[in-house]
Order: sequence, then C-alpha cells, then structure tokens
Amino acid sequence: MIVDDDVMVSSALRRTLAREHDVEVVTSSRQALELLSGPKGAEVDVVLCDLMMPDLTGMELHAELSVKAPGVARRMVFVTGGAFTPAARAFMDQVKNARVDKPFDSQQLREQVREWVVKARTMEPGQAA
Repeated sequence: MIVDDDVMVSSALRRTLAREHDVEVVTSSRQALELLSGPKGAEVDVVLCDLMMPDLTGMELHAELSVKAPGVARRMVFVTGGAFTPAARAFMDQVKNARVDKPFDSQQLREQVREWVVKARTMEPGQAA
C-alpha cells in the first residue's frame, strides 16, 4: 500500500511497483488508518508512507497503528523528501522502520520492496521492515 497525499509521487510509486506487486494507493492518511486498522491490514505486506502529510502525518499514523495494528506499524516504510522538522528527525532516529528518500531510484526501490515483502512474510513479532 502507498499512503501519500501527493498524487504525482503516489502515481510514480505505483508505476514503479505495479508490475511485480498488487499496489493500492491511498491519498489520505486517515483513510489509511481506517483500512490498515481493520482486516485489510493483515493483507498488506509493506506500507510505503509519506512522512509529512497534512491531515495525519506518517509519524502520527505510525503511532496510531502501533496501538491498533502493531504488526502493520512494523511493516511501514517512510518516504521522505528530506525536509525534516526536528520532530521528524527525532522520530526517524527512534524507529527501526526503513526509509526511502525522494527522489527515488526505480530499480533500487523495486529491489528493496522485494526484500521487504519477503521479510514481512517471514517476520517475527517485534521486527520492523
């Protein structure tokens, strides 16, 4: 699943990954929270999530999912343009989740997602993607 309010970025991510993966794009982090907190969360191997979004940041989404669906929170990968607030920098230093920097290299991203999917499918409780 891709969670990004920027349609250009989410479309680019979808195009990059759609040949190898079922990709669902959600442009609202609140909608993502609703979907991932329910049965849909168990079906998602990896969540590529923008760190900075207007309605609910990737950090806030992660915090909510850590309570409601901790397994999903561990499978989140944060996508960032590098414009960090002090809070975002502290968050990224604290969590074990992977990170993708924009602009991303398509081939490298495909390889990373393949690895994250394998890891997600064999993940032990408490591990991060």
